Amino acid sequence: MEERTEPAREGARQRNGNWRWDWPDLAAVLIRAEIAEIQLLPTGSNYVFVLSLQDAAAGPGAAIYKPLRGEAPLHDYPDGTLYRRERAAYLLSEALGWGIVPPTVVREGPHGIGMVQLHIDHLPRAHFFTFRDERGEDLRRMALFDVLLNNGDRKGGHCLLDHDGRIWGIDHGLTFHQQGKIRTVIWDYVGEPFPEPLLRDLERLHTCLHQGGGLVPELDEMLEKGERRALRARVESALRSGVYPDPPPWRPVPWPAI
Repeated sequence: MEERTEPAREGARQRNGNWRWDWPDLAAVLIRAEIAEIQLLPTGSNYVFVLSLQDAAAGPGAAIYKPLRGEAPLHDYPDGTLYRRERAAYLLSEALGWGIVPPTVVREGPHGIGMVQLHIDHLPRAHFFTFRDERGEDLRRMALFDVLLNNGDRKGGHCLLDHDGRIWGIDHGLTFHQQGKIRTVIWDYVGEPFPEPLLRDLERLHTCLHQGGGLVPELDEMLEKGERRALRARVESALRSGVYPDPPPWRPVPWPAI
């Protein structure tokens, strides 16, 4: 991971009063915090809300909430599974040690069960296309992550740059399909060998997936049997090839691109 310089702030807060990603036991805080306010974000085909949260120990915070009840039916993904795929993407990121996905939990909210994810206080005009030339190390990591996820929707705006200079990946509902579905804007590294540190992480993940333990049992709970089998196959394929794959024969870039 790249070095990051901590800006001056009180405790572990972001500029908007939100909790930082490295707050101790943040997943537990996201699960137990009281919901003080909810606001609809009028974007996309699914219902997405911003939650204002309050916790006795951590204070005020903010999170993104995507309830099961707000998911629009899709012809190619099982109904009512997108929120679990968001949690699974976080678990996979953590199992790899890459910290790409903001802390994400599954909990009850005002509109029922759904995923709740730490809100990242980011630079609103920054996205993949504005920092692609300067952040190759981070984006090579994300490109491989999307291969493993079989990410069907990596738009440029799904890459956030926070005020510490850290890059995050969000919106992972269209992931982990058994069939090839990858659509991403990050095709910059086709044919390049995976960096050695990422290969070592991939080898460790391969061992964990086959031996169990750690985050693997919960990851398995979030995915169907066929999806778990397909994930293991993608990891093995990546290890065999050792290089970033070619774009697929279908349209490989999502629309809109940002």
